[in-house]
Amino acid sequence: MTGRSSAGRQPGITMRAPANVLHLLLLSLLAGLDPSKTQISPKEGWQVYSSAQDPDGRCICTVVAPEQNLCSRDAKSRQLRQLLEKVQNMSQSIEVLNLRTQRDFQYVLKMETQMKGLKAKFRQIEDDRKTLMTKHFQELKEKMDELLPLIPVLEQYKTDAKLIIQFKEEIRNLSTVLTGIQEEIGAYDYEELHQRVLSLETRLRDCMKKLTCGKLMKITGPITVKISGTRFGAWMTDPLASEKNNRVWYMDSYTNNKIVREYKSIADFVSGAESRTYNLPFKWAGTNHVVYNGSLYFNKYQSNIIIKYSFDTGRVLAQRSLEYAGFHNVYPYTWGGFSDIDLMADEIGLWAVYATNQNAGNIVISQLNQDTLEVLKSWSTGYPKRSAGESFMICGTLYVTNSHLTGAKVYYSYSTKTSTYEYTDIPFHNQYFHISMLDYNARDRALYAWNNGHQVLFNVTLFHVIKTEDDT
Repeated sequence: MTGRSSAGRQPGITMRAPANVLHLLLLSLLAGLDPSKTQISPKEGWQVYSSAQDPDGRCICTVVAPEQNLCSRDAKSRQLRQLLEKVQNMSQSIEVLNLRTQRDFQYVLKMETQMKGLKAKFRQIEDDRKTLMTKHFQELKEKMDELLPLIPVLEQYKTDAKLIIQFKEEIRNLSTVLTGIQEEIGAYDYEELHQRVLSLETRLRDCMKKLTCGKLMKITGPITVKISGTRFGAWMTDPLASEKNNRVWYMDSYTNNKIVREYKSIADFVSGAESRTYNLPFKWAGTNHVVYNGSLYFNKYQSNIIIKYSFDTGRVLAQRSLEYAGFHNVYPYTWGGFSDIDLMADEIGLWAVYATNQNAGNIVISQLNQDTLEVLKSWSTGYPKRSAGESFMICGTLYVTNSHLTGAKVYYSYSTKTSTYEYTDIPFHNQYFHISMLDYNARDRALYAWNNGHQVLFNVTLFHVIKTEDDT
Protein backbone atom coordinates (compact mmCIF):
# COMPACT_ATOMS: atom_id res chain seq x y z
CA MET A 1 0.00 0.00 0.00
CA THR A 2 1.44 3.41 -1.00
CA GLY A 3 0.06 6.96 -0.53
CA ARG A 4 0.09 10.07 -2.68
CA SER A 5 -1.32 13.66 -2.33
CA SER A 6 -3.38 15.84 -4.67
CA ALA A 7 -4.61 19.46 -4.34
CA GLY A 8 -7.85 19.61 -2.29
CA ARG A 9 -7.58 15.89 -1.31
CA GLN A 10 -6.48 13.92 1.74
CA PRO A 11 -3.65 11.45 1.29
CA GLY A 12 -4.75 8.63 -1.02
CA ILE A 13 -4.12 4.90 -0.77
CA THR A 14 -2.96 2.91 -3.83
CA MET A 15 -3.49 -0.85 -3.59
CA ARG A 16 -2.14 -3.58 -5.85
CA ALA A 17 -3.73 -7.01 -5.83
CA PRO A 18 -4.96 -9.59 -8.28
CA ALA A 19 -7.79 -7.96 -10.29
CA ASN A 20 -10.31 -10.73 -9.66
CA VAL A 21 -9.86 -10.41 -5.83
CA LEU A 22 -9.45 -6.73 -5.04
CA HIS A 23 -11.79 -5.45 -7.73
CA LEU A 24 -14.73 -7.59 -6.60
CA LEU A 25 -14.05 -6.80 -2.95
CA LEU A 26 -14.10 -3.08 -3.55
CA LEU A 27 -17.23 -3.32 -5.70
CA SER A 28 -19.11 -5.13 -2.94
CA LEU A 29 -17.97 -2.74 -0.20
CA LEU A 30 -18.46 0.42 -2.20
CA ALA A 31 -21.68 -0.52 -3.97
CA GLY A 32 -23.70 2.50 -5.00
CA LEU A 33 -20.65 4.75 -5.61
CA ASP A 34 -20.12 6.28 -8.98
CA PRO A 35 -16.84 4.93 -10.44
CA SER A 36 -16.54 7.92 -12.71
CA LYS A 37 -16.72 10.42 -9.82
CA THR A 38 -13.71 12.75 -10.01
CA GLN A 39 -14.28 15.02 -6.97
CA ILE A 40 -14.85 13.37 -3.60
CA SER A 41 -15.29 15.00 -0.20
CA PRO A 42 -13.01 13.54 2.47
CA LYS A 43 -15.85 13.74 4.98
CA GLU A 44 -17.82 11.04 3.16
CA GLY A 45 -15.37 8.36 4.28
CA TRP A 46 -13.25 5.97 2.12
CA GLN A 47 -13.97 6.44 -1.58
CA VAL A 48 -12.50 5.01 -4.81
CA TYR A 49 -10.66 7.77 -6.57
CA SER A 50 -9.52 5.87 -9.68
CA SER A 51 -8.83 2.31 -10.90
CA ALA A 52 -6.80 0.77 -13.75
CA GLN A 53 -4.97 -2.41 -14.85
CA ASP A 54 -1.15 -2.79 -14.99
CA PRO A 55 0.61 -4.69 -17.89
CA ASP A 56 0.35 -7.96 -15.93
CA GLY A 57 -3.47 -7.69 -15.71
CA ARG A 58 -3.57 -6.73 -12.05
CA CYS A 59 -6.06 -4.09 -10.73
CA ILE A 60 -4.55 -0.83 -9.37
CA CYS A 61 -7.02 1.17 -7.20
CA THR A 62 -6.56 4.61 -5.65
CA VAL A 63 -8.70 5.19 -2.53
CA VAL A 64 -9.23 8.58 -0.84
CA ALA A 65 -9.02 8.32 2.92
CA PRO A 66 -11.36 10.40 5.13
CA GLU A 67 -10.20 13.06 7.55
CA GLN A 68 -8.47 11.69 10.65
CA ASN A 69 -11.24 12.67 13.05
CA LEU A 70 -13.81 10.85 10.87
CA CYS A 71 -11.65 7.67 10.72
CA SER A 72 -11.54 7.58 14.48
CA ARG A 73 -15.33 7.86 14.76
CA ASP A 74 -16.41 5.91 11.71
CA ALA A 75 -16.51 2.19 12.49
CA LYS A 76 -17.08 1.25 8.85
CA SER A 77 -14.00 3.21 7.81
CA ARG A 78 -11.85 1.39 10.38
CA GLN A 79 -13.16 -1.97 9.20
CA LEU A 80 -12.53 -1.06 5.58
CA ARG A 81 -9.00 0.09 6.35
CA GLN A 82 -8.23 -3.14 8.25
CA LEU A 83 -9.74 -5.22 5.47
CA LEU A 84 -7.71 -3.43 2.80
CA GLU A 85 -4.54 -3.91 4.82
CA LYS A 86 -5.26 -7.63 5.07
CA VAL A 87 -5.89 -7.79 1.33
CA GLN A 88 -2.58 -5.99 0.71
CA ASN A 89 -0.72 -8.38 3.02
CA MET A 90 -2.29 -11.32 1.25
CA SER A 91 -1.28 -9.89 -2.13
CA GLN A 92 2.32 -9.43 -0.99
CA SER A 93 2.39 -12.94 0.48
CA ILE A 94 1.08 -14.32 -2.81
CA GLU A 95 3.84 -12.47 -4.69
CA VAL A 96 6.53 -13.85 -2.37
CA LEU A 97 5.06 -17.32 -2.62
CA ASN A 98 4.96 -17.04 -6.40
CA LEU A 99 8.65 -16.03 -6.58
CA ARG A 100 9.66 -18.82 -4.21
CA THR A 101 7.59 -21.33 -6.19
CA GLN A 102 9.24 -20.25 -9.46
CA ARG A 103 12.71 -20.56 -7.91
CA ASP A 104 11.96 -24.00 -6.45
CA PHE A 105 10.52 -25.11 -9.77
CA GLN A 106 13.73 -24.13 -11.58
CA TYR A 107 15.75 -25.99 -8.94
CA VAL A 108 13.59 -29.10 -9.41
CA LEU A 109 14.08 -28.92 -13.18
CA LYS A 110 17.86 -28.66 -12.71
CA MET A 111 17.90 -31.57 -10.28
CA GLU A 112 15.76 -33.61 -12.67
CA THR A 113 18.30 -33.05 -15.45
CA GLN A 114 21.18 -34.05 -13.16
CA MET A 115 19.34 -37.15 -12.00
CA LYS A 116 18.71 -38.17 -15.60
CA GLY A 117 22.44 -37.68 -16.37
CA LEU A 118 23.45 -39.77 -13.34
CA LYS A 119 20.99 -42.45 -14.32
CA ALA A 120 22.50 -42.60 -17.81
CA LYS A 121 26.03 -42.77 -16.40
CA PHE A 122 25.12 -45.58 -14.02
CA ARG A 123 23.52 -47.44 -16.89
CA GLN A 124 26.70 -46.96 -18.98
CA ILE A 125 28.90 -48.12 -16.09
CA GLU A 126 26.75 -51.20 -15.68
CA ASP A 127 27.02 -51.93 -19.41
CA ASP A 128 30.80 -51.38 -19.48
CA ARG A 129 31.63 -53.16 -16.21
CA LYS A 130 31.94 -56.61 -17.70
CA THR A 131 33.88 -55.33 -20.70
CA LEU A 132 36.33 -53.40 -18.50
CA MET A 133 36.85 -56.36 -16.17
CA THR A 134 37.54 -58.62 -19.14
CA LYS A 135 39.99 -56.09 -20.62
CA HIS A 136 41.86 -55.58 -17.33
CA PHE A 137 42.04 -59.30 -16.75
CA GLN A 138 43.48 -59.80 -20.23
CA GLU A 139 46.08 -57.07 -19.66
CA LEU A 140 47.17 -58.66 -16.38
CA LYS A 141 47.38 -62.06 -18.05
CA GLU A 142 49.55 -60.64 -20.86
CA LYS A 143 51.86 -59.03 -18.28
CA MET A 144 52.20 -62.35 -16.48
CA ASP A 145 52.91 -64.12 -19.78
CA GLU A 146 55.70 -61.60 -20.45
CA LEU A 147 57.22 -62.20 -17.01
CA LEU A 148 57.14 -66.00 -17.09
CA PRO A 149 60.18 -66.35 -19.44
CA LEU A 150 62.24 -64.30 -16.98
CA ILE A 151 62.09 -67.01 -14.32
CA PRO A 152 64.68 -69.35 -15.91
CA VAL A 153 66.80 -66.32 -16.83
CA LEU A 154 66.83 -65.15 -13.22
CA GLU A 155 67.68 -68.66 -12.06
CA GLN A 156 70.61 -68.68 -14.48
CA TYR A 157 71.68 -65.26 -13.16
CA LYS A 158 71.87 -66.75 -9.68
CA THR A 159 74.25 -69.43 -10.95
CA ASP A 160 76.38 -66.98 -12.90
CA ALA A 161 76.47 -64.57 -9.97
CA LYS A 162 78.00 -67.32 -7.83
CA LEU A 163 80.46 -68.05 -10.64
CA ILE A 164 81.52 -64.40 -10.85
CA ILE A 165 82.00 -64.26 -7.07
CA GLN A 166 84.22 -67.33 -7.41
CA PHE A 167 86.19 -65.60 -10.18
CA LYS A 168 86.68 -62.52 -8.02
CA GLU A 169 87.91 -64.66 -5.17
CA GLU A 170 90.40 -66.46 -7.41
CA ILE A 171 91.66 -63.15 -8.82
CA ARG A 172 92.07 -61.84 -5.29
CA ASN A 173 94.01 -64.95 -4.30
CA LEU A 174 96.23 -64.71 -7.40
CA SER A 175 96.93 -61.05 -6.67
CA THR A 176 98.00 -61.98 -3.17
CA VAL A 177 100.28 -64.69 -4.56
CA LEU A 178 101.84 -62.31 -7.08
CA THR A 179 102.48 -59.77 -4.35
CA GLY A 180 104.14 -62.47 -2.29
CA ILE A 181 106.30 -63.49 -5.24
CA GLN A 182 107.78 -60.01 -5.37
CA GLU A 183 108.88 -60.46 -1.79
CA GLU A 184 109.97 -64.09 -1.93
CA ILE A 185 111.33 -64.85 -5.38
CA GLY A 186 111.46 -68.55 -6.10
CA ALA A 187 108.94 -69.49 -3.44
CA TYR A 188 106.36 -70.67 -5.99
CA ASP A 189 106.18 -72.75 -9.12
CA TYR A 190 105.98 -70.11 -11.87
CA GLU A 191 104.75 -72.55 -14.51
CA GLU A 192 101.86 -73.66 -12.33
CA LEU A 193 100.99 -70.04 -11.54
CA HIS A 194 101.10 -69.12 -15.22
CA GLN A 195 98.74 -71.96 -16.09
CA ARG A 196 96.32 -70.82 -13.39
CA VAL A 197 96.29 -67.31 -14.85
CA LEU A 198 95.70 -68.63 -18.40
CA SER A 199 92.91 -70.89 -17.19
CA LEU A 200 91.21 -68.05 -15.36
CA GLU A 201 91.52 -65.79 -18.40
CA THR A 202 89.96 -68.44 -20.64
CA ARG A 203 87.08 -68.95 -18.25
CA LEU A 204 86.50 -65.22 -18.03
CA ARG A 205 86.45 -64.89 -21.82
CA ASP A 206 83.97 -67.75 -22.06
CA CYS A 207 81.79 -65.97 -19.52
CA MET A 208 81.93 -62.72 -21.49
CA LYS A 209 80.95 -64.54 -24.69
CA LYS A 210 77.69 -65.40 -23.00
CA LEU A 211 77.02 -61.66 -22.63
CA THR A 212 77.66 -60.67 -26.22
CA CYS A 213 74.00 -60.18 -27.12
CA GLY A 214 71.04 -58.71 -25.38
CA LYS A 215 67.77 -56.87 -25.76
CA LEU A 216 67.72 -53.05 -25.75
CA MET A 217 66.20 -51.72 -22.54
CA LYS A 218 67.41 -48.13 -22.16
CA ILE A 219 69.27 -45.30 -23.96
CA THR A 220 71.10 -42.65 -21.93
CA GLY A 221 73.00 -39.51 -22.87
CA PRO A 222 73.91 -37.99 -25.13
CA ILE A 223 77.56 -37.11 -24.63
CA THR A 224 78.56 -34.33 -27.02
CA VAL A 225 81.97 -35.19 -28.49
CA LYS A 226 82.35 -32.37 -31.02
CA ILE A 227 80.49 -29.65 -32.95
CA SER A 228 81.50 -29.54 -36.62
CA GLY A 229 80.32 -29.80 -40.20
CA THR A 230 76.90 -29.23 -41.70
CA ARG A 231 73.55 -30.32 -40.25
CA PHE A 232 73.93 -33.74 -41.89
CA GLY A 233 76.78 -36.23 -41.85
CA ALA A 234 78.29 -39.39 -40.37
CA TRP A 235 81.15 -40.36 -38.07
CA MET A 236 82.17 -43.82 -36.91
CA THR A 237 84.77 -46.24 -35.58
CA ASP A 238 85.42 -49.86 -36.57
CA PRO A 239 83.68 -52.35 -34.24
CA LEU A 240 86.09 -55.12 -35.29
CA ALA A 241 89.25 -53.06 -34.70
CA SER A 242 91.66 -54.09 -31.94
CA GLU A 243 91.58 -52.37 -28.58
CA LYS A 244 94.64 -50.31 -29.55
CA ASN A 245 93.10 -49.18 -32.84
CA ASN A 246 90.75 -46.28 -32.13
CA ARG A 247 90.66 -44.57 -35.51
CA VAL A 248 87.71 -42.27 -36.27
CA TRP A 249 86.28 -41.62 -39.76
CA TYR A 250 84.32 -38.47 -40.61
CA MET A 251 82.04 -37.92 -43.66
CA ASP A 252 80.35 -34.52 -43.84
CA SER A 253 77.09 -33.93 -45.80
CA TYR A 254 74.73 -36.46 -47.41
CA THR A 255 75.64 -35.90 -51.07
CA ASN A 256 78.06 -34.26 -53.52
CA ASN A 257 81.10 -35.32 -51.50
CA LYS A 258 83.85 -37.95 -51.81
CA ILE A 259 86.27 -36.90 -49.04
CA VAL A 260 86.64 -39.11 -45.95
CA ARG A 261 88.74 -37.73 -43.07
CA GLU A 262 90.58 -40.05 -40.70
CA TYR A 263 91.75 -39.38 -37.11
CA LYS A 264 93.97 -41.68 -35.02
CA SER A 265 91.82 -41.35 -31.89
CA ILE A 266 88.84 -39.64 -30.37
CA ALA A 267 91.21 -37.09 -28.81
CA ASP A 268 92.64 -36.23 -32.25
CA PHE A 269 89.12 -36.03 -33.66
CA VAL A 270 88.11 -33.54 -30.97
CA SER A 271 91.24 -31.43 -31.52
CA GLY A 272 90.92 -31.64 -35.32
CA ALA A 273 94.29 -33.35 -35.90
CA GLU A 274 93.69 -35.32 -39.12
CA SER A 275 95.98 -38.24 -39.84
CA ARG A 276 94.83 -38.94 -43.39
CA THR A 277 92.17 -38.14 -46.02
CA TYR A 278 90.68 -40.45 -48.63
CA ASN A 279 89.25 -39.38 -52.00
CA LEU A 280 86.65 -41.99 -52.86
CA PRO A 281 86.13 -42.99 -56.50
CA PHE A 282 82.37 -42.28 -56.21
CA LYS A 283 80.18 -39.78 -54.40
CA TRP A 284 78.09 -41.24 -51.61
CA ALA A 285 74.35 -40.93 -51.01
CA GLY A 286 72.87 -40.36 -47.56
CA THR A 287 74.62 -40.60 -44.20
CA ASN A 288 74.15 -44.31 -43.47
CA HIS A 289 77.67 -45.63 -44.07
CA VAL A 290 79.55 -48.09 -41.90
CA VAL A 291 83.19 -49.02 -41.33
CA TYR A 292 83.56 -52.77 -40.74
CA ASN A 293 86.75 -54.80 -40.47
CA GLY A 294 88.93 -52.12 -42.08
CA SER A 295 86.64 -51.28 -45.00
CA LEU A 296 84.08 -48.58 -45.68
CA TYR A 297 80.65 -49.66 -46.97
CA PHE A 298 78.55 -46.94 -48.60
CA ASN A 299 75.71 -46.36 -51.09
CA LYS A 300 76.85 -45.02 -54.45
CA TYR A 301 75.12 -41.74 -55.36
CA GLN A 302 71.96 -42.01 -57.54
CA SER A 303 71.96 -45.82 -57.49
CA ASN A 304 71.15 -48.84 -55.35
CA ILE A 305 74.75 -50.04 -55.64
CA ILE A 306 76.73 -50.81 -52.48
CA ILE A 307 80.47 -50.11 -52.51
CA LYS A 308 83.13 -51.79 -50.35
CA TYR A 309 86.25 -49.60 -50.13
CA SER A 310 89.48 -50.64 -48.40
CA PHE A 311 91.23 -47.97 -46.33
CA ASP A 312 94.48 -49.97 -46.38
CA THR A 313 94.75 -50.30 -50.18
CA GLY A 314 92.68 -47.29 -51.23
CA ARG A 315 90.78 -49.48 -53.70
CA VAL A 316 87.22 -50.67 -54.27
CA LEU A 317 87.12 -54.33 -53.21
CA ALA A 318 83.53 -55.08 -54.22
CA GLN A 319 80.34 -53.50 -55.48
CA ARG A 320 76.87 -54.96 -55.94
CA SER A 321 73.39 -53.74 -56.79
CA LEU A 322 70.86 -54.25 -53.98
CA GLU A 323 68.00 -55.79 -55.96
CA TYR A 324 64.69 -53.86 -55.93
CA ALA A 325 65.95 -51.37 -53.33
CA GLY A 326 64.56 -47.86 -53.73
CA PHE A 327 67.12 -45.05 -54.01
CA HIS A 328 67.50 -41.30 -54.52
CA ASN A 329 64.73 -40.27 -52.05
CA VAL A 330 62.20 -42.88 -53.15
CA TYR A 331 62.13 -44.55 -49.71
CA PRO A 332 64.23 -42.39 -47.36
CA TYR A 333 63.84 -41.89 -43.62
CA THR A 334 61.53 -39.04 -42.55
CA TRP A 335 64.27 -36.40 -42.87
CA GLY A 336 65.05 -37.27 -46.51
CA GLY A 337 68.68 -36.73 -47.53
CA PHE A 338 68.87 -39.76 -49.91
CA SER A 339 68.78 -42.02 -46.82
CA ASP A 340 67.11 -44.86 -48.77
CA ILE A 341 69.75 -47.51 -48.02
CA ASP A 342 71.09 -47.81 -44.47
CA LEU A 343 74.21 -49.94 -43.99
CA MET A 344 75.01 -51.08 -40.46
CA ALA A 345 76.84 -53.71 -38.42
CA ASP A 346 76.26 -55.45 -35.09
CA GLU A 347 77.53 -58.50 -33.16
CA ILE A 348 76.26 -60.82 -35.90
CA GLY A 349 77.59 -59.10 -39.01
CA LEU A 350 76.85 -56.67 -41.84
CA TRP A 351 73.32 -55.53 -42.69
CA ALA A 352 71.42 -53.41 -45.20
CA VAL A 353 68.07 -51.79 -44.32
CA TYR A 354 65.98 -50.41 -47.18
CA ALA A 355 62.50 -50.57 -48.81
CA THR A 356 61.11 -51.99 -52.03
CA ASN A 357 58.01 -51.62 -54.15
CA GLN A 358 57.44 -55.36 -53.72
CA ASN A 359 57.14 -54.82 -49.95
CA ALA A 360 54.87 -51.77 -50.41
CA GLY A 361 57.53 -49.35 -49.21
CA ASN A 362 57.95 -51.17 -45.90
CA ILE A 363 61.36 -51.89 -44.41
CA VAL A 364 63.36 -54.87 -45.67
CA ILE A 365 66.32 -56.22 -43.65
CA SER A 366 69.08 -58.07 -45.52
CA GLN A 367 72.15 -59.75 -44.06
CA LEU A 368 75.16 -59.27 -46.35
CA ASN A 369 78.33 -61.21 -47.00
CA GLN A 370 81.01 -58.73 -45.96
CA ASP A 371 83.38 -59.83 -48.75
CA THR A 372 81.10 -60.19 -51.79
CA LEU A 373 78.12 -58.04 -50.63
CA GLU A 374 75.85 -60.92 -51.61
CA VAL A 375 72.49 -61.01 -49.79
CA LEU A 376 72.53 -64.02 -47.48
CA LYS A 377 68.96 -63.72 -46.20
CA SER A 378 66.18 -61.11 -46.12
CA TRP A 379 63.27 -60.31 -43.84
CA SER A 380 60.24 -58.21 -44.87
CA THR A 381 58.72 -56.10 -42.11
CA GLY A 382 55.45 -54.22 -42.00
CA TYR A 383 56.94 -50.88 -40.93
CA PRO A 384 56.87 -48.10 -43.60
CA LYS A 385 60.37 -46.77 -44.09
CA ARG A 386 59.22 -43.20 -44.76
CA SER A 387 57.71 -43.16 -41.25
CA ALA A 388 61.00 -44.09 -39.57
CA GLY A 389 63.30 -41.44 -38.11
CA GLU A 390 66.44 -43.64 -38.08
CA SER A 391 67.18 -47.28 -37.24
CA PHE A 392 70.02 -49.49 -35.98
CA MET A 393 70.80 -53.19 -35.41
CA ILE A 394 71.74 -54.81 -32.08
CA CYS A 395 72.21 -58.60 -31.88
CA GLY A 396 70.20 -59.27 -35.02
CA THR A 397 67.26 -57.08 -33.97
CA LEU A 398 66.36 -53.92 -35.87
CA TYR A 399 65.29 -50.99 -33.68
CA VAL A 400 63.32 -48.22 -35.42
CA THR A 401 62.83 -44.70 -34.07
CA ASN A 402 59.54 -42.90 -34.64
CA SER A 403 61.05 -39.51 -35.52
CA HIS A 404 64.27 -37.63 -36.22
CA LEU A 405 62.96 -34.57 -34.31
CA THR A 406 62.16 -33.70 -30.68
CA GLY A 407 60.36 -36.39 -28.70
CA ALA A 408 61.99 -39.25 -30.59
CA LYS A 409 61.94 -42.76 -29.14
CA VAL A 410 62.57 -46.34 -30.21
CA TYR A 411 59.07 -47.29 -31.25
CA TYR A 412 59.37 -50.61 -33.10
CA SER A 413 61.71 -53.61 -33.18
CA TYR A 414 62.02 -56.63 -35.46
CA SER A 415 63.92 -59.76 -34.50
CA THR A 416 65.55 -61.63 -37.39
CA LYS A 417 66.07 -64.60 -35.05
CA THR A 418 62.33 -65.15 -34.52
CA SER A 419 60.96 -63.17 -37.52
CA THR A 420 58.64 -61.34 -35.14
CA TYR A 421 58.09 -57.69 -34.27
CA GLU A 422 56.89 -55.69 -31.29
CA TYR A 423 56.09 -52.07 -30.49
CA THR A 424 58.37 -50.58 -27.84
CA ASP A 425 58.65 -47.34 -25.90
CA ILE A 426 62.30 -46.47 -25.25
CA PRO A 427 62.76 -42.67 -25.19
CA PHE A 428 66.07 -40.89 -25.70
CA HIS A 429 67.12 -37.25 -25.50
CA ASN A 430 67.30 -35.65 -28.94
CA GLN A 431 69.26 -32.73 -27.54
CA TYR A 432 69.87 -30.83 -30.78
CA PHE A 433 66.49 -31.58 -32.40
CA HIS A 434 67.54 -33.18 -35.73
CA ILE A 435 69.18 -36.61 -36.04
CA SER A 436 70.44 -37.59 -39.49
CA MET A 437 72.59 -40.60 -38.51
CA LEU A 438 72.22 -43.16 -35.71
CA ASP A 439 74.33 -46.35 -35.68
CA TYR A 440 75.26 -48.95 -33.07
CA ASN A 441 78.89 -49.93 -32.41
CA ALA A 442 79.16 -53.39 -30.83
CA ARG A 443 82.70 -52.85 -29.51
CA ASP A 444 81.85 -49.63 -27.68
CA ARG A 445 78.29 -50.71 -26.79
CA ALA A 446 77.20 -47.21 -27.84
CA LEU A 447 75.15 -45.39 -30.46
CA TYR A 448 77.02 -42.94 -32.70
CA ALA A 449 74.81 -40.05 -33.84
CA TRP A 450 75.02 -36.91 -35.97
CA ASN A 451 72.64 -34.48 -34.27
CA ASN A 452 72.26 -31.21 -36.18
CA GLY A 453 76.00 -30.61 -36.66
CA HIS A 454 76.89 -32.21 -33.29
CA GLN A 455 78.73 -35.52 -33.06
CA VAL A 456 77.31 -37.30 -30.01
CA LEU A 457 77.34 -40.69 -28.27
CA PHE A 458 74.47 -42.49 -26.52
CA ASN A 459 75.03 -45.29 -24.03
CA VAL A 460 72.79 -48.33 -24.28
CA THR A 461 71.59 -50.74 -21.60
CA LEU A 462 70.99 -54.29 -22.77
CA PHE A 463 69.09 -57.07 -21.04
CA HIS A 464 71.42 -60.06 -21.38
CA VAL A 465 70.09 -63.56 -21.73
CA ILE A 466 72.75 -65.94 -20.39
CA LYS A 467 73.53 -68.83 -22.67
CA THR A 468 73.62 -72.32 -21.15
CA GLU A 469 75.50 -75.39 -22.29
CA ASP A 470 72.30 -76.75 -23.82
CA ASP A 471 71.87 -73.72 -26.13
CA THR A 472 72.89 -74.30 -29.72
